[in-house]
Formats: sequence, structure tokens, C-alpha cells
Amino acid sequence: MSSTPIVRVASVHKRYRQGAVDVHALRGVSLDVERGSFISIMGASGSGKSTLLHLLAGLTQADDGSVHIDNTDLTGLSDHDLTLFRRRRIGLIFQSFNLIPTLTARENMMLPLMLDGKTDRAAQNRVDELLEKLGMLKRSHHRPDALSGGEQQRIAIGRALVTEPAVILADEPTGNLDSHNSRVVCELLRDLSGEQGRTIIMVTHEAEVAAYTKQVIVLRDGSIVDRFEGEGFLEHHSERFSAALARTA
Repeated sequence: MSSTPIVRVASVHKRYRQGAVDVHALRGVSLDVERGSFISIMGASGSGKSTLLHLLAGLTQADDGSVHIDNTDLTGLSDHDLTLFRRRRIGLIFQSFNLIPTLTARENMMLPLMLDGKTDRAAQNRVDELLEKLGMLKRSHHRPDALSGGEQQRIAIGRALVTEPAVILADEPTGNLDSHNSRVVCELLRDLSGEQGRTIIMVTHEAEVAAYTKQVIVLRDGSIVDRFEGEGFLEHHSERFSAALARTA
């Protein structure tokens, strides 16, 4: 018997009001994500991919349908409880890194634990272990402006991991990186999923980045229009994949 998906999105609708126009950002989207999966969400601007990520992060609420993460119904939580759940059970990685410029790399990584009052030796050891795994221990006392883009993103990934979240959500994590650092970050995320069983959901517009994931969800006009599964899907389904992306352009 299969386990319950760690993420379950059921018939979700989301609408926005822009002036006199109603924008239907998501139209009945349903999605199950198994524990330990590494998936990407692709689509043109306005396809709904960022809205879906925001719903998963508890940053906005669905108008209809439900979002469950780790057996918790986000649609039933208060703003306060959503904030606590997001801090403790969801790791967020952003395109712009979102590090605090006045804090060192180590302090940035420690921040989610500090906000929860966890500053004991065990918490500090946890941060040091992550710094070492990410190859950033020797750079831990540098502030963000003294770090390269790739180094900043590694610290941001460590910050997302430090609370042992149920799910990691990555919003265009390679968008501000050169090709070398983009590859390093993609390999790191792939290894975190494959070797440590982390569940990672990533929004990207780059096919080369999506190729590192095990499943690709393609959105168009707020609906899922295609899915690709399995390692090497780009090679096996290149024509269909290109056609799906072309439909979203």
C-alpha cells in the first residue's frame, strides 16, 4: 500500500482582481507529490506557476480546493499558524537569495532556528554540519556582499534545510547564477533529494534546469497541460516536451 503523498493539491482555484478584470490564475489544479520527489514546474509568464508555489508556501490562500502538506491542511490555518508552519515545515529558496546583508553566512543560516528560540549547542552544531556539507565552513563568517552568487545560494539552501522541513520550495533558484554555479546548485538539489530523501518542488523556466528533476509539470493558463516523468525525460520525449513548452509561450 502506497504512503500518503507529502503534498496534495486538490482542485485548487485562485482568482485575482486586476482593475476591472478578474484573472483566473489557477483553474482546478490537482497535484500529488510523493515524499523524496524532486519535481519542477514550468510555464510561461502568467501560466500560474508562481501562484501555485505561493499556495504551497502558505503565502496566499486558495479560493476553492485544498492544499495539504505533511498531513496539514493549509487552507484551515490562521495567519499566525501559517507563519509558524512555514517557518518550521517549509524551506524556501529564492532567485535573489534573500540573505540579510548585515548578518554573516552562519548567522543567516541560523536565523530560522533563532526565530524559534533554538540557539543551544545542538542547533549550532546543526548549522556547522550544514556549512561543512555545503563547502561553506571556511566562508561562514563572511557577509553576503563578500560571497559570490553561487556561495550565497548555497547559504540560502542551508537556511532552507536547517529546520529539517517537510518540503523545500525553490523559486527560480538558478535565475541569478552563471552556467557553472547553476549546474552546481542543480546537482546539489538533485543530491539532496536522491541521497537524503528531501522533497523539492522547483519553479523554473529553463529546460536545462528542469532536466535535473524526476518529474516536470507544465502549466498553461492556470491548468496542468502535460507531465513528464523519469530520468532522461528530455531525451526520451524531446519533441513532446518542446511542443508542450511552445503551447505555453
